[in-house]
Amino acid sequence: MEGELKCPMCLQFYCNPLLLPCSHSICASCASNIQESSQTFLTQLEEGGCSSTPGEGDLKDFPDIDKISILSETDSGVVCNSRPSSYIGTPSIANIYQTVQFTQNSYGIKCPVCKKIILLDENGYKSLPCNKVLETIAEKFSHSKYKPLTLYVNCQMCEHNEAKEAVVMCEQCNVFYCQSCKESCHPDRGPLAKHNLLDTIQGRALQRARNKGRELRCLEHEEEQLGMYCMTCGIPVCCTCQHEGGHSQHDVQAIGAMCKAQKLDLSQILQSLSEKAKVGTEFIQSLKSMTDQVHGNCLDFEATVAAQCDALIDAIKKRKQELLVHVAEERDLKISMLKEQASQCTALLQRTTGLLHFSIEVLKESDPASFLQVSSGLISRVSTADQNFNKDMELTPRIATEIDLTLDTGPTLHAIQTMNFFQLKAPGKPRIVPEDCSAENNSVTIAWQPHMGNVVENYSLELDDGCGGDFRVVYVGSETICTVDGLHFNSTYYARVKATNNSGDSDYSDPISLQTAEVAWFTLDPFSAHPDILFSNDNHTATCNSYEHRILLGGVGFSKGVHYWEVIIDRYDKHSDPAIGIARFDVDKCQMLGKDEKGWSMYIDDGRSWFMHSDEHSERTDGGIKRGSVIGVLLDLDRHRLCYFVDSIPHGPVAFKNLHGVFFPALSINRNVQVTLRTGLEPPAESESDDE
Repeated sequence: MEGELKCPMCLQFYCNPLLLPCSHSICASCASNIQESSQTFLTQLEEGGCSSTPGEGDLKDFPDIDKISILSETDSGVVCNSRPSSYIGTPSIANIYQTVQFTQNSYGIKCPVCKKIILLDENGYKSLPCNKVLETIAEKFSHSKYKPLTLYVNCQMCEHNEAKEAVVMCEQCNVFYCQSCKESCHPDRGPLAKHNLLDTIQGRALQRARNKGRELRCLEHEEEQLGMYCMTCGIPVCCTCQHEGGHSQHDVQAIGAMCKAQKLDLSQILQSLSEKAKVGTEFIQSLKSMTDQVHGNCLDFEATVAAQCDALIDAIKKRKQELLVHVAEERDLKISMLKEQASQCTALLQRTTGLLHFSIEVLKESDPASFLQVSSGLISRVSTADQNFNKDMELTPRIATEIDLTLDTGPTLHAIQTMNFFQLKAPGKPRIVPEDCSAENNSVTIAWQPHMGNVVENYSLELDDGCGGDFRVVYVGSETICTVDGLHFNSTYYARVKATNNSGDSDYSDPISLQTAEVAWFTLDPFSAHPDILFSNDNHTATCNSYEHRILLGGVGFSKGVHYWEVIIDRYDKHSDPAIGIARFDVDKCQMLGKDEKGWSMYIDDGRSWFMHSDEHSERTDGGIKRGSVIGVLLDLDRHRLCYFVDSIPHGPVAFKNLHGVFFPALSINRNVQVTLRTGLEPPAESESDDE
């Protein structure tokens, strides 16, 4: 814990540590060195976005984020210290600015760790409380770790960047001095001649003795001891602060009870952390033992490889000569082809250069008639040469300079060219990562990780049917994440995955269950619709450019479950019969829904409706639609039937029965109608007549 006990500024063991409001600590001498006028920090705040200077009693000119920053340590990094006994002031922003007057004599400190700005009063760093616990632990640790003769203490009078080692401490001044500061600041004459000077070891011992048993006192009411704890501000306070000071409206508890409670909380957290550290220690030990095993296994394997390679040396020497001859032949072929291409390109370049020079000379002709005699033909030649130059020049080499040969060796003497290492065992089972898996609407996403250290060529993802049935393969490939669409709504699917390499398959992973949405959310599908259909409102609203009916489908298909959606009639002029229902995906989209055997619909006008399938009309029902009417479609694939509602009232008998397979929401409209789709709805209760 040595790093916890060293000041972030001087990097030495804490000496008189002061507690900052951000919970970090700093030596008193370091705090003295880094404190600056509050005006410096206020200037920085104004440059960062503040439009006024505090001290006016309110924050009306400050942005909201800066108002919050006065009260919170987790925002822009500004903490206001309004009184010596209060780090953050009171919860009232107005009170803070009434009690804090940022004058030329006020100070500020920027925490060297978290870079937060602490605004102090005219007492500066002296208004910060001493971190007594940290001081005690640092003293104990440094005294036990280092011999007393080698105890190092910084001079408290030197500049921070040039602090020297202290050699004496004045018992009366309670200050450590280096030799030069002692001579200049504490001479052995005058009133200081009677002061008792101690060496650093004695001085630190004296400080410990003085601090031992000293009760912490309130910095605002120096005669009062800190006997209470403010829950709002999170600091110890005295009774006067509780009854008369800035903490009178705060939740204040007895300091002993709070100390006991927080010690208990800290002990419990430390117990949990200790258990985790123990597990980490055991894991590190296992890793170290595994390294020894790897080393031994590697030695054995190296011996095996060396023996196999020695047995192949003779065959390699023979094969070497054959391969070198083949490489030489390849080299000669590449050089020959490159020289031939270079020769052809050189000839082309010479012709092109000649044409360029000739054309330049023609441009010098001053007689217009003479120039025009040859200009047309010359322009044609130059244009042709310009267009065909890249093609004729072949600006890419006909052959690569690399030798496109690979020496492939093997494990046998008679097949030396194929020697290679192979995986000796099948991969371990992969692990599905639950936090990366999700289910949305009727799609699920499954993510997994391979077993550590295995070579995997492919993964095979399997999914059941959502009803506890057999698993089926839905993905094979090298990716470690897959999204499966088109599943049943309100169903629980189980997924598992296995890994494969040349040596075989792994075991299946532990399965994971994913629940699809209870109700369907979908939009109209612009990709499968007729080109005359126009979409808007994020594909929820549709119109048509044609006087003829055009069919459009929903974006999902259903094969099980109970589903309900509604179609709102946004525009209707009584000269059309919109048809609404379901269809197969390959329904003819250039006619009214229900005209062929792949569509089931109810077409309706302003006074009545009919059901239609395979161009057969049935069940005329009174009651029509107008602008603003809502047509509900209830598809019950558990009972294999389709029902309709108009303005939330059941309309007609059961429209269609014995429906089996996959059905898509569908409707057909022309230019006299505009509709909007509404989905994600709970199915309504059916009437008794429907059941009959």
